[in-house]
Amino acid sequence: MQIIRGDIMAGYTTNLGKYICESSLNGLDILEDNSINLIVTSPPFSNQRKKKYTNFDEVSQDEYVDWLLQFAKKAYSKLAPNGSFVIDIRSAYEKGCAVESIYPYEFLIRMVKELKYNLCQTVYWNNTSALPLPIQYVNIEKIRLKNSVNMNMWFTKKDDGRCKANNRKVLVPYSSRMQKLIDKPESFIKGEQVTRPSGNVLTIKSWQKDNGGAISSNLLSYPNSSSNDSYQRFCKNLKIKAHPARYPYKLVEFWVNFLTDEGDLVVDIFSGSNTTGKVAEDLGRHWISFDISQEYAASSIFRFCNNIDQAKKYYDRIMSGENVICLLYTSPSPRDG
Repeated sequence: MQIIRGDIMAGYTTNLGKYICESSLNGLDILEDNSINLIVTSPPFSNQRKKKYTNFDEVSQDEYVDWLLQFAKKAYSKLAPNGSFVIDIRSAYEKGCAVESIYPYEFLIRMVKELKYNLCQTVYWNNTSALPLPIQYVNIEKIRLKNSVNMNMWFTKKDDGRCKANNRKVLVPYSSRMQKLIDKPESFIKGEQVTRPSGNVLTIKSWQKDNGGAISSNLLSYPNSSSNDSYQRFCKNLKIKAHPARYPYKLVEFWVNFLTDEGDLVVDIFSGSNTTGKVAEDLGRHWISFDISQEYAASSIFRFCNNIDQAKKYYDRIMSGENVICLLYTSPSPRDG
Protein backbone atom coordinates (compact mmCIF):
# COMPACT_ATOMS: atom_id res chain seq x y z
CA MET A 1 0.00 0.00 0.00
CA GLN A 2 1.58 3.26 -1.15
CA ILE A 3 0.56 5.94 1.33
CA ILE A 4 3.67 8.07 1.73
CA ARG A 5 5.19 10.32 -0.93
CA GLY A 6 8.99 10.31 -0.96
CA ASP A 7 11.49 9.80 1.86
CA ILE A 8 10.67 10.99 5.34
CA MET A 9 12.52 11.55 8.58
CA ALA A 10 11.08 9.31 11.26
CA GLY A 11 11.89 8.98 14.94
CA TYR A 12 11.57 5.25 14.42
CA THR A 13 10.02 2.65 12.19
CA THR A 14 8.40 -0.67 13.16
CA ASN A 15 7.00 -3.48 11.08
CA LEU A 16 3.76 -1.59 10.47
CA GLY A 17 4.33 2.03 11.32
CA LYS A 18 6.38 5.18 11.76
CA TYR A 19 6.74 7.73 14.52
CA ILE A 20 7.65 11.07 12.94
CA CYS A 21 9.19 13.88 14.98
CA GLU A 22 7.32 16.67 13.24
CA SER A 23 4.20 18.74 13.73
CA SER A 24 1.34 17.05 11.93
CA LEU A 25 0.63 20.42 10.28
CA ASN A 26 3.72 19.75 8.22
CA GLY A 27 3.92 15.97 8.48
CA LEU A 28 0.51 15.27 6.96
CA ASP A 29 1.81 16.65 3.67
CA ILE A 30 3.76 13.42 3.11
CA LEU A 31 0.55 11.40 2.96
CA GLU A 32 -1.53 10.90 -0.13
CA ASP A 33 -5.01 12.39 -0.19
CA ASN A 34 -7.81 10.03 0.88
CA SER A 35 -5.30 7.58 2.38
CA ILE A 36 -6.13 7.63 6.11
CA ASN A 37 -8.82 5.26 7.35
CA LEU A 38 -8.85 6.56 10.92
CA ILE A 39 -7.43 9.55 12.74
CA VAL A 40 -7.72 8.98 16.48
CA THR A 41 -6.08 11.48 18.77
CA SER A 42 -6.02 13.15 22.16
CA PRO A 43 -4.71 16.71 21.72
CA PRO A 44 -3.14 18.88 24.41
CA PHE A 45 -6.11 20.05 26.43
CA SER A 46 -7.24 23.63 26.95
CA ASN A 47 -5.80 24.32 30.39
CA GLN A 48 -5.59 27.67 32.11
CA ARG A 49 -2.45 26.55 33.93
CA LYS A 50 0.26 25.80 31.39
CA LYS A 51 1.87 22.36 31.44
CA LYS A 52 5.10 21.33 29.79
CA TYR A 53 3.60 18.42 27.90
CA THR A 54 1.20 20.60 25.93
CA ASN A 55 3.85 21.96 23.51
CA PHE A 56 1.69 24.98 22.75
CA ASP A 57 2.41 27.34 25.63
CA GLU A 58 1.95 30.33 23.35
CA VAL A 59 -1.75 29.48 22.86
CA SER A 60 -4.25 30.97 25.30
CA GLN A 61 -7.56 29.33 26.11
CA ASP A 62 -9.31 31.94 23.96
CA GLU A 63 -7.16 30.92 20.99
CA TYR A 64 -7.40 27.18 21.57
CA VAL A 65 -10.25 26.35 19.20
CA ASP A 66 -8.61 28.23 16.32
CA TRP A 67 -5.35 26.45 17.08
CA LEU A 68 -6.99 23.01 17.11
CA LEU A 69 -9.10 23.55 13.99
CA GLN A 70 -6.03 24.16 11.83
CA PHE A 71 -5.02 20.53 12.38
CA ALA A 72 -8.48 19.21 11.53
CA LYS A 73 -8.54 21.37 8.39
CA LYS A 74 -5.18 19.97 7.31
CA ALA A 75 -6.36 16.40 7.91
CA TYR A 76 -9.59 16.69 5.89
CA SER A 77 -8.13 15.97 2.45
CA LYS A 78 -5.99 13.11 3.80
CA LEU A 79 -8.95 11.25 5.32
CA ALA A 80 -10.48 8.50 3.18
CA PRO A 81 -14.03 9.22 1.95
CA ASN A 82 -15.37 6.57 4.35
CA GLY A 83 -12.77 7.27 7.05
CA SER A 84 -13.27 8.60 10.57
CA PHE A 85 -11.77 11.38 12.67
CA VAL A 86 -12.05 10.76 16.43
CA ILE A 87 -10.84 13.37 18.91
CA ASP A 88 -10.78 13.17 22.69
CA ILE A 89 -11.87 16.47 24.27
CA ARG A 90 -11.87 17.34 27.98
CA SER A 91 -13.86 20.11 29.63
CA ALA A 92 -12.17 23.08 31.28
CA TYR A 93 -13.15 26.03 33.44
CA GLU A 94 -13.04 29.68 32.53
CA LYS A 95 -10.14 31.55 34.09
CA GLY A 96 -10.69 32.58 37.69
CA CYS A 97 -14.26 31.34 38.09
CA ALA A 98 -16.28 28.17 38.58
CA VAL A 99 -17.87 28.44 35.13
CA GLU A 100 -17.26 25.64 32.66
CA SER A 101 -15.92 26.65 29.27
CA ILE A 102 -18.06 25.96 26.22
CA TYR A 103 -15.02 25.51 23.98
CA PRO A 104 -15.77 21.79 23.23
CA TYR A 105 -19.13 22.80 21.78
CA GLU A 106 -17.62 25.70 19.85
CA PHE A 107 -15.09 23.26 18.39
CA LEU A 108 -17.85 20.82 17.47
CA ILE A 109 -19.99 23.44 15.75
CA ARG A 110 -17.09 24.88 13.79
CA MET A 111 -15.92 21.41 12.69
CA VAL A 112 -19.32 20.93 11.06
CA LYS A 113 -20.17 24.45 9.92
CA GLU A 114 -16.75 25.63 8.75
CA LEU A 115 -14.71 22.52 7.91
CA LYS A 116 -17.65 20.44 6.60
CA TYR A 117 -17.02 17.40 8.76
CA ASN A 118 -20.14 15.47 9.77
CA LEU A 119 -20.74 14.32 13.33
CA CYS A 120 -21.40 10.58 13.49
CA GLN A 121 -21.83 10.37 17.24
CA THR A 122 -20.52 11.72 20.52
CA VAL A 123 -19.11 8.97 22.71
CA TYR A 124 -18.25 9.62 26.34
CA TRP A 125 -15.21 8.12 28.03
CA ASN A 126 -15.55 7.72 31.78
CA ASN A 127 -12.06 7.62 33.27
CA THR A 128 -12.74 5.39 36.28
CA SER A 129 -9.40 6.34 37.84
CA ALA A 130 -9.83 10.11 37.45
CA LEU A 131 -8.56 12.33 40.25
CA PRO A 132 -10.99 14.74 41.99
CA LEU A 133 -10.27 17.75 39.81
CA PRO A 134 -10.40 20.73 39.53
CA ILE A 135 -8.84 20.94 43.00
CA GLN A 136 -10.01 24.48 43.79
CA TYR A 137 -13.68 23.77 43.20
CA VAL A 138 -13.89 20.08 44.10
CA ASN A 139 -11.46 19.61 47.01
CA ILE A 140 -11.12 23.07 48.52
CA GLU A 141 -14.38 24.94 47.99
CA LYS A 142 -16.37 21.71 47.47
CA ILE A 143 -18.81 23.35 45.08
CA ARG A 144 -18.33 21.13 42.01
CA LEU A 145 -18.20 17.43 41.14
CA LYS A 146 -14.98 15.95 39.82
CA ASN A 147 -14.58 15.84 36.04
CA SER A 148 -14.12 12.22 34.99
CA VAL A 149 -15.84 12.11 31.58
CA ASN A 150 -14.27 13.20 28.28
CA MET A 151 -16.13 13.71 25.03
CA ASN A 152 -14.91 11.59 22.12
CA MET A 153 -16.26 13.32 19.02
CA TRP A 154 -16.49 11.02 16.02
CA PHE A 155 -16.58 12.74 12.63
CA THR A 156 -16.59 11.66 8.98
CA LYS A 157 -16.50 13.44 5.63
CA LYS A 158 -19.54 11.59 4.28
CA ASP A 159 -22.70 13.69 4.22
CA ASP A 160 -24.90 10.76 5.18
CA GLY A 161 -22.51 9.68 7.97
CA ARG A 162 -22.26 6.11 6.67
CA CYS A 163 -18.53 5.66 7.07
CA LYS A 164 -16.73 2.38 7.76
CA ALA A 165 -17.91 1.06 11.15
CA ASN A 166 -19.02 -2.26 12.59
CA ASN A 167 -20.40 -2.43 16.13
CA ARG A 168 -20.25 -6.23 16.04
CA LYS A 169 -16.48 -5.93 16.45
CA VAL A 170 -16.84 -4.11 19.78
CA LEU A 171 -19.49 -6.16 21.54
CA VAL A 172 -19.46 -6.21 25.34
CA PRO A 173 -20.23 -9.19 27.60
CA TYR A 174 -23.88 -9.84 28.35
CA SER A 175 -25.08 -9.07 31.85
CA SER A 176 -25.80 -12.17 33.93
CA ARG A 177 -29.53 -11.46 33.68
CA MET A 178 -29.34 -11.08 29.91
CA GLN A 179 -27.43 -14.34 29.58
CA LYS A 180 -30.16 -16.10 31.60
CA LEU A 181 -32.79 -14.57 29.32
CA ILE A 182 -30.98 -15.91 26.24
CA ASP A 183 -30.53 -19.35 27.78
CA LYS A 184 -34.10 -19.66 29.08
CA PRO A 185 -36.39 -16.97 27.64
CA GLU A 186 -39.47 -18.91 28.74
CA SER A 187 -38.54 -18.15 32.34
CA PHE A 188 -38.92 -14.42 31.68
CA ILE A 189 -41.51 -14.25 28.90
CA LYS A 190 -44.84 -15.86 29.70
CA GLY A 191 -46.67 -17.01 26.63
CA GLU A 192 -45.51 -16.27 23.09
CA GLN A 193 -44.85 -12.60 23.68
CA VAL A 194 -44.86 -9.79 26.23
CA THR A 195 -45.42 -6.07 25.77
CA ARG A 196 -43.06 -3.74 27.66
CA PRO A 197 -44.30 -0.49 29.24
CA SER A 198 -42.52 1.28 26.36
CA GLY A 199 -44.78 -0.51 23.90
CA ASN A 200 -42.04 -2.77 22.53
CA VAL A 201 -43.15 -6.34 21.96
CA LEU A 202 -40.76 -9.12 22.99
CA THR A 203 -41.12 -12.70 21.78
CA ILE A 204 -39.33 -15.83 22.93
CA LYS A 205 -37.89 -16.31 19.44
CA SER A 206 -36.34 -12.83 19.43
CA TRP A 207 -34.32 -13.62 22.56
CA GLN A 208 -33.07 -17.09 21.66
CA LYS A 209 -30.17 -15.91 19.50
CA ASP A 210 -26.80 -15.43 21.16
CA ASN A 211 -24.91 -12.75 19.19
CA GLY A 212 -21.73 -13.17 21.21
CA GLY A 213 -22.29 -10.07 23.30
CA ALA A 214 -24.31 -6.92 23.72
CA ILE A 215 -24.00 -3.81 21.57
CA SER A 216 -21.77 -1.26 23.25
CA SER A 217 -23.31 1.98 24.46
CA ASN A 218 -21.82 5.42 23.82
CA LEU A 219 -20.53 5.53 27.40
CA LEU A 220 -17.17 3.77 27.68
CA SER A 221 -15.64 3.15 31.10
CA TYR A 222 -11.90 2.48 31.21
CA PRO A 223 -9.28 3.46 33.78
CA ASN A 224 -6.23 5.47 32.78
CA SER A 225 -3.96 4.10 35.46
CA SER A 226 -1.69 1.60 33.72
CA SER A 227 1.55 1.34 35.68
CA ASN A 228 3.26 -1.86 34.59
CA ASP A 229 3.32 -1.92 30.79
CA SER A 230 6.65 -1.87 28.98
CA TYR A 231 6.50 1.90 28.52
CA GLN A 232 6.07 2.54 32.23
CA ARG A 233 8.60 -0.08 33.30
CA PHE A 234 11.37 1.16 31.01
CA CYS A 235 10.72 4.80 31.90
CA LYS A 236 11.04 3.92 35.57
CA ASN A 237 14.10 1.72 35.15
CA LEU A 238 15.92 4.31 33.01
CA LYS A 239 14.79 7.20 35.25
CA ILE A 240 13.02 8.93 32.37
CA LYS A 241 9.87 10.90 33.12
CA ALA A 242 6.84 9.26 31.54
CA HIS A 243 4.42 11.33 29.51
CA PRO A 244 1.92 12.71 32.08
CA ALA A 245 -1.19 12.51 29.87
CA ARG A 246 -1.13 9.10 28.21
CA TYR A 247 -4.01 7.88 26.04
CA PRO A 248 -5.54 4.68 27.58
CA TYR A 249 -4.91 1.54 25.54
CA LYS A 250 -8.46 0.19 25.88
CA LEU A 251 -10.04 3.39 24.58
CA VAL A 252 -7.86 3.49 21.47
CA GLU A 253 -8.38 -0.24 21.00
CA PHE A 254 -12.15 0.30 20.96
CA TRP A 255 -11.95 2.89 18.18
CA VAL A 256 -9.44 0.96 16.07
CA ASN A 257 -11.50 -2.24 16.26
CA PHE A 258 -14.78 -0.42 15.64
CA LEU A 259 -13.74 1.75 12.69
CA THR A 260 -10.97 -0.09 10.83
CA ASP A 261 -10.01 -3.43 9.34
CA GLU A 262 -6.68 -5.21 9.38
CA GLY A 263 -4.27 -3.50 7.00
CA ASP A 264 -5.93 -0.07 7.23
CA LEU A 265 -4.00 3.09 8.08
CA VAL A 266 -4.43 4.68 11.52
CA VAL A 267 -2.93 8.11 12.24
CA ASP A 268 -2.43 10.06 15.47
CA ILE A 269 -1.73 13.76 14.96
CA PHE A 270 -0.80 14.39 18.63
CA SER A 271 0.94 11.16 19.48
CA GLY A 272 2.85 11.77 22.71
CA SER A 273 3.73 8.37 24.18
CA ASN A 274 2.24 6.64 21.10
CA THR A 275 -0.51 4.48 22.56
CA THR A 276 -2.20 4.71 19.15
CA GLY A 277 0.79 3.24 17.31
CA LYS A 278 1.07 0.40 19.81
CA VAL A 279 -2.61 -0.49 19.51
CA ALA A 280 -2.49 -0.32 15.71
CA GLU A 281 0.59 -2.54 15.58
CA ASP A 282 -0.98 -5.08 17.93
CA LEU A 283 -4.14 -5.20 15.81
CA GLY A 284 -2.41 -5.48 12.45
CA ARG A 285 -3.04 -1.94 11.20
CA HIS A 286 -0.54 0.35 9.53
CA TRP A 287 0.07 3.49 11.54
CA ILE A 288 1.76 6.88 11.48
CA SER A 289 2.19 9.04 14.58
CA PHE A 290 3.25 12.68 14.74
CA ASP A 291 4.62 14.72 17.62
CA ILE A 292 7.04 17.63 17.76
CA SER A 293 8.80 16.36 20.89
CA GLN A 294 11.98 14.36 20.33
CA GLU A 295 11.88 13.28 23.96
CA TYR A 296 8.38 11.83 23.59
CA ALA A 297 9.40 10.05 20.39
CA ALA A 298 12.48 8.57 22.06
CA SER A 299 10.64 7.26 25.12
CA SER A 300 7.61 6.03 23.16
CA ILE A 301 9.79 3.44 21.45
CA PHE A 302 9.73 1.60 24.79
CA ARG A 303 6.32 0.31 23.74
CA PHE A 304 8.07 -1.74 21.04
CA CYS A 305 11.16 -2.90 22.97
CA ASN A 306 11.70 -6.39 24.32
CA ASN A 307 14.26 -5.61 27.04
CA ILE A 308 15.91 -2.78 28.96
CA ASP A 309 19.15 -2.84 26.95
CA GLN A 310 17.30 -2.45 23.68
CA ALA A 311 15.15 0.32 25.17
CA LYS A 312 18.18 2.32 26.34
CA LYS A 313 20.04 1.90 23.06
CA TYR A 314 17.10 3.05 20.94
CA TYR A 315 16.27 5.93 23.29
CA ASP A 316 19.82 7.27 23.19
CA ARG A 317 20.02 6.98 19.41
CA ILE A 318 16.77 8.87 18.86
CA MET A 319 17.79 11.56 21.35
CA SER A 320 21.05 11.98 19.43
CA GLY A 321 19.10 12.65 16.23
CA GLU A 322 19.22 9.21 14.61
CA ASN A 323 16.29 7.43 13.05
CA VAL A 324 15.81 3.92 14.42
CA ILE A 325 14.58 0.79 12.67
CA CYS A 326 12.82 -1.38 15.28
CA LEU A 327 11.67 -4.61 13.64
CA LEU A 328 12.25 -7.09 16.44
CA TYR A 329 9.07 -6.39 18.36
CA THR A 330 6.45 -9.13 18.12
CA SER A 331 2.86 -7.94 18.44
CA PRO A 332 0.56 -10.00 20.68
CA SER A 333 -2.64 -11.36 19.22
CA PRO A 334 -5.61 -8.95 19.46
CA ARG A 335 -7.05 -11.06 22.26
CA ASP A 336 -4.00 -10.44 24.39
CA GLY A 337 -4.51 -6.67 24.36
